[in-house]
Amino acid sequence: MLDFPALYSFKEYTVASNSIKEDTVIEHSVEQDTHTIVEQEQAQNVEKNNSSANPSSQQQLLGFAKKFSLDAAFLPENKQAPLEDRAYRRKKLNELRQQKNMEEIMLRAAQYCSDGTITDRADQDWFSHFVRLAEGISNKTMQNLWAKILAGEISHPGSYSLKTLQIFRSMSITEAKLLAKACSLAVSDGRKKNIRVISGAYQIPKLFNFFNRQRQQRLDLSLAGLNYADILTLADNHLLFEQEAESHALAKGEKIQFNYNGKPLSFVAKKADAILTFYKFTPIGTELAHLVNDNMDDNYLTTMKTQLAENFIIEG
Repeated sequence: MLDFPALYSFKEYTVASNSIKEDTVIEHSVEQDTHTIVEQEQAQNVEKNNSSANPSSQQQLLGFAKKFSLDAAFLPENKQAPLEDRAYRRKKLNELRQQKNMEEIMLRAAQYCSDGTITDRADQDWFSHFVRLAEGISNKTMQNLWAKILAGEISHPGSYSLKTLQIFRSMSITEAKLLAKACSLAVSDGRKKNIRVISGAYQIPKLFNFFNRQRQQRLDLSLAGLNYADILTLADNHLLFEQEAESHALAKGEKIQFNYNGKPLSFVAKKADAILTFYKFTPIGTELAHLVNDNMDDNYLTTMKTQLAENFIIEG
């Protein structure tokens, strides 16, 4: 943690080295033209791009302060604009940023929409709620996902609930990547419903197999990039059920048919009373899974075929 003298010296250095820039960025009148604010924000972005690849925490803090017009405290009092002016400028910058974000999302969404006719119209209240949640998203990757949500709802109204939007708004890009990883390991039915990540298999214990060590198999999902902590994170975001679920007990030779990243995958029981275990996607997780493109993990598929071979023949 910085003590006060260290912060003061950093303040002096900032003012001394950037006095001209600070005067340009901070000092303004309330009646300042909108285009000037946009130009100043662009200039800040150029300065950010020209900065070192690994800035210090102080530099990052100052960068955020300048971008969000919260850097007056780093200036001498005689160089600070009036408090009311600073508040106005921060509000205006935020509104411009939100407008820019939504225009980017709308443009991206148009690329995912077809020019064919649709039978149902999207709900205007849903769209209003969508705008309130999405307008603060500046990350390009997340903007693309929000655009997919909008295009999906416009094309097929009811695809994404308001609750799903709220959950997705609270997710970080790291958590979104975790969802994508889970989707790359998941199987589903033909309509991409009932999505699940298979975690193992076993045979119901009976007198003749009770002491058979091969009766139960567990898939080490961490080898595929999804450890138990990741599963808990997905569960905390209401995307995956934390508790494992099971299939029904299969008869010998009975087949379960799945879809694995766009390709058919079947499990044929080699023994009577064979059961698959899995982590099941929640309804919210199932809706958001439609944002993720098919991305088969061949190594995981090979491992699953090998490790579950005691109870199942996996074809696909």
